[in-house]
Amino acid sequence: MENNVFEQLAKRYDTEDRIALAKVITKEVRSELQNSQTKSLIDYGSGTGLISLELADLVDSVLLVDSSEQMLEVAKAKISQKGLTNSKVLQSDFTQEEPNLMADIVFMSLVLLHIPDTKKILQALFNILNSEGKLIIVDFDKNDQINHPKVHNGFSHEELKKSFSEVGFQSTEIKTFYHGERIFMNKDASMFIASSIK
Repeated sequence: MENNVFEQLAKRYDTEDRIALAKVITKEVRSELQNSQTKSLIDYGSGTGLISLELADLVDSVLLVDSSEQMLEVAKAKISQKGLTNSKVLQSDFTQEEPNLMADIVFMSLVLLHIPDTKKILQALFNILNSEGKLIIVDFDKNDQINHPKVHNGFSHEELKKSFSEVGFQSTEIKTFYHGERIFMNKDASMFIASSIK
């Protein structure tokens, strides 16, 4: 992933459109986090924390992980503005190095499409989950209108389920929960939420 693009975007990343989309995703993910008050959450590819900082009240701790230092600077400012005592940031890229971390829940929103080797990142996320931990992924459904050399054009539910089980997840539920106009590279698209148990 080319960090420089995200480094340059960081200060102006939180556009109205992104904030609106983040609200839709946050609402969907909140229902996945019922009864998680004692659990630790890692938001991988957190960006500026648009989603996970809105979920901090549901879990014991939140670690925002991103490869972009600038994004995390914005997230840090938000953490202090909101007075969140259970949220921290970590600059890291799990596709380069597997961290010495463990968590009960790993969350990844609109990040998988930027990672060329999806199997490798799923394996890394599986490895940092505690036993019976949960991986929650929000991303775009496969979309044939999208063609970009650096981005997957979304994912089919069947292919993803197969990848999850090959990596070692016990069970996976995937459902499409939102259809929006011009939300994926200026094209109409739908988003799914996938929840997998280790």
